[in-house]
Amino acid sequence: MTNYIEELKWRGMYFQATPGVEEHLAGGVRKGYIGFDPTAPSLTIGNYVQIMILKLFQLSGHQPIVLMGGATGRIGDPSGKDKERDLKSLDELDRNLACQIKQVEKLLDFESGSNKALLFNNADFYKNMSVLEFLRDVGKNITVNYMQSKDSVKNRLEGEGMSFTEFSYQVLQGYDFVWLCKNEGVTMQMGGSDQWGNITSGTHMIGKMLDNVQAYAVTTPLLTKADGTKFGKSEQGNLWLDPDLTSPYRFYQFWINADDADLQKYFRYFSLRSRAEIIGIETDLAENPQERKRLLAEELTARIHSRDDLENVQKVTELLFGKNAGRETLLALSEKALDTVASEIPCFEVAKSVVQNGVNIMDLMAESTAIVPSKSEARRAIQGNAVSINKNKIDSPDAQISAESLLHGKYLMLENGKKNKFVIRVK
Repeated sequence: MTNYIEELKWRGMYFQATPGVEEHLAGGVRKGYIGFDPTAPSLTIGNYVQIMILKLFQLSGHQPIVLMGGATGRIGDPSGKDKERDLKSLDELDRNLACQIKQVEKLLDFESGSNKALLFNNADFYKNMSVLEFLRDVGKNITVNYMQSKDSVKNRLEGEGMSFTEFSYQVLQGYDFVWLCKNEGVTMQMGGSDQWGNITSGTHMIGKMLDNVQAYAVTTPLLTKADGTKFGKSEQGNLWLDPDLTSPYRFYQFWINADDADLQKYFRYFSLRSRAEIIGIETDLAENPQERKRLLAEELTARIHSRDDLENVQKVTELLFGKNAGRETLLALSEKALDTVASEIPCFEVAKSVVQNGVNIMDLMAESTAIVPSKSEARRAIQGNAVSINKNKIDSPDAQISAESLLHGKYLMLENGKKNKFVIRVK
């Protein structure tokens, strides 16, 4: 077993903990959990910070527990919010829950070893409990004064106020910890620093409701970028783990285009390389931040998505940015990779009938698409040796482009000069 808290501190992932946690962890294999409410259609890279906390816990020899918030997601966590959340429909929450479970099962080891990960849904904790039972057996163990002392509540009460629904959230999360401690022997809860109030409500309730049990809390700092903005927010919005919401290509490019000032933090937060390997990379590539970004981008894309996705992304990257990308590079792309290319550069759609019997290259450029504004401009580009189809130069304005030229039966790549690349998708 390795020292979990020491590992978190070295990686910059330790914020605060209740007293005695290191001694507790040194006493044997412990069970610790983190909760995830299904309020979004996918986990984000921000959520992945917490997955890494569980992964490092597992690699340290302890047993990680994932608690999906089938119940708490129906309420909405007020932490960090300055106004009341809009409640999600039950159908939407169920869809989100199913998606997030698949993602978590891919990222932690649920199959092997005595410390294999476990997954629970807190909806199961409450399904047979009546409102009166909850108020009598659970609510009696925490005071309103204690709840109001938490920043997540205090800040809202000083502002626009909060509903009883959101006020009750920390009682539910607290009871989650009680249930897991009593039924599964879970003695630790981890989470982001904004969860400290909710987590310590759980340790407080365990002290009230369970005899001779000590529970512990560990939190991580909220990850921000060097410019102070929230981590995981790109120009297009959240960086999602679902490839339908953030493509593997855009995911990869996020790390490639990261600020150099954030690189050490990102590497230590997200790489599963050993400490010695990470220090070696930081030392050997101190003057080559782009190579360090590439190593991290490759590691994370393969892990979050797949090795095949990484290979597709690398081929697309080579095609779009490689100085020596030629016809072989283009022909090696799968249909999925060409879909990615079409989402990253200007794409025009034309009917299959346009190319079925052959179309003149100038008509294709100026009339079937808007690659150039006129046929005369298309002619000048062709005569200037600037135009190619699928990396083959077009040497005559009379050239005909037929269906035989289509890649995977639906794509053409047209280039007008070195920098102007276009995809034509035939439908």
